[in-house]
Amino acid sequence: MTSTHHRRPSTSSHHHNLPPLSPSISRPRPIPPSNPPEPPLTLLHSTTSPITPYRSTSRAPLDVEDEKSRKKRKWWKVKVGNGMYNDIRNRIPWYISDWTDAWNYRVIPSTWFIFFANVLPGLAFSLDLIETTGQYGVQEVLLSSFMAAFVASFLGGQPLLISGVTGPITVFNKTIYDIFENKANGPDYLHFIGWTYLWAAIFHWIAAVMNAVQGLKYVTRFSCDTFGFYVAAVYVQYGIQVVTRQFGQTSTPSAFLGIILAILTLVLPHYFNAVAKSGYINKHFRRFCADYGMPITIIAMTGLAYWGRFDQYVLESGMTLPTTPTSFQPASDRPWLVRFWQLEGKWVGTALPFGLVLFILFYFDANVSSLIAQGSEYPLRKPPGFHWDFFLLGITTFIAGLLGIPAPNGLIPQAPLHTASLVVMGYEDDSNNSSTTAVSPTPERTSLEARDRERDIQLGEMENGHGNSSNKAGQDGLTRRMSSGTGQIRRRRNSSNGEEVFTSKEKKDDDRREVPVAVVEQRVSNLAQGCLCLILMTKPFEHVLGLIPKGVLAGLFWYMGSDALLSSGVTAKILYLIRDRRATSPSEPLHNVRKSRILWFTIIELIGFGATFAITQTIAAIGFPIIIMLLVPLRILLVPRLGFSEEELAILDGAVASPFTMESVGGSI
Repeated sequence: MTSTHHRRPSTSSHHHNLPPLSPSISRPRPIPPSNPPEPPLTLLHSTTSPITPYRSTSRAPLDVEDEKSRKKRKWWKVKVGNGMYNDIRNRIPWYISDWTDAWNYRVIPSTWFIFFANVLPGLAFSLDLIETTGQYGVQEVLLSSFMAAFVASFLGGQPLLISGVTGPITVFNKTIYDIFENKANGPDYLHFIGWTYLWAAIFHWIAAVMNAVQGLKYVTRFSCDTFGFYVAAVYVQYGIQVVTRQFGQTSTPSAFLGIILAILTLVLPHYFNAVAKSGYINKHFRRFCADYGMPITIIAMTGLAYWGRFDQYVLESGMTLPTTPTSFQPASDRPWLVRFWQLEGKWVGTALPFGLVLFILFYFDANVSSLIAQGSEYPLRKPPGFHWDFFLLGITTFIAGLLGIPAPNGLIPQAPLHTASLVVMGYEDDSNNSSTTAVSPTPERTSLEARDRERDIQLGEMENGHGNSSNKAGQDGLTRRMSSGTGQIRRRRNSSNGEEVFTSKEKKDDDRREVPVAVVEQRVSNLAQGCLCLILMTKPFEHVLGLIPKGVLAGLFWYMGSDALLSSGVTAKILYLIRDRRATSPSEPLHNVRKSRILWFTIIELIGFGATFAITQTIAAIGFPIIIMLLVPLRILLVPRLGFSEEELAILDGAVASPFTMESVGGSI
């Protein structure tokens, strides 16, 4: 299926094929440079390669003019709703292609992968909230995930963004419960949460209308890496909490069984990733390991728990997820509608500061997850929609309070993992022309090669989900040829004397590296994983969900947390500091930064992480979003005064997304 929405214009003759863009986003995503960042090794996590900024030279005079007009613009002169208007105007022309582009195999493994990566951690994060408050259950968590996926798929400006129940929102809700649990004449919990969510939703709507999302221009990789490091540590911490709580909920042998299942669930996905990164077997098998390694592990470990003599222990009460006796029924047999407007007036005002704190959390968490999901390492083409998506987040937050379910929010690392799972790989080629060696051209051979080239183009279109893209990306002298199923078709010819020879392009296949050339940008994978969450709310499937041992969920936490820690920018700098310089690549950008500055920058990131993690372990955990937001002014105001040169900061830190994406929020610093 072809679509003109995806053609990259190489000359002005192609501009009429592109949907119109507003003045704020005046051009399609530029072609990546000839030396793009290193691709993800397993496509399950983003790269930590430095960003190479690139810019379309044909629009340079307009860029200078826009920059001057932006500087002259007064901060108090705000065009109300202008950000949302531009987001909608830019995204609507791509809406049909968002659905038609889903006719692509990459959507299938992406759906299954993100379904397991979203729903199971969400349920595991909510275990403490479910067991402590008694106000939430599995049904509420599943409904929250479905609502977020439904709204993002049909209305969202960035449909690749995965939202669901996160660790921070469970900490937030549980802290509110702990504050009022033993208070005499305290408020009804769900009524108070409903007002908290309503106040937060109002702040969301005001911020979106007043274009306050443009504050993202000050968010750099320093803040994202620090916050991502914190989220990864929370995953590991929650996994430990799940297995340790089982010693008080079940017998000792059952608790040790949970630990065994957790360790196996941690190790096996890393083993699949190691196979995917190796050169063994073939590319199809390695890509299969990368796509389905984690879902296979979850199913296999759940089956192992019921194999042999283990079943007598896994069937004990408290070993598996708690489920409700009926379908689509909330916890405590309450009605779905929470009449929070019946809350006493004195508590309505008390809920206001809690709503403000929740707004701060979502402002940073949701927008940062969206930024990372649209990072420069992903060759995205379609415009973003930060202001509009933040307005929609206010709507889902309000509905969550009305239904008495945890408020969904942008997920880290699930959101960038979803984008990475939709990456289409291709090969670099130094020439647009292919020639044969040791074979004299004949009309029959020329005709055969023409048919083969046409077949390659068609296979490339099938992999990429659209046509006429593989021959458009050669503007900078670099031709990238799509691979079918990430495999490369090698055509062998028989010469007149029976010798087998290869074309010159085939000889270079082993020398060229595989790079990301496209992303299947569509709305179906997010909607499909949300619908799977809705299906799990039915009694037969919820029963199956209730068979999953908590130890498997703990191992999933450990795997996702450890994988995020290993791929973190903070970890990369720590490893560079302790690695022998002779064992690092000569092209490593950190070679151009003084080690003392790398050490100092890393220490600041770890201090920010430590402060955020420490406050969540105290009664003041409700204020941890404020600590997270302070990372931004810390980077802008303090870090440049600590002896870093501009060149060093450019290497250590930088914009999270491409200039095209950042134009939606007024550019980047």
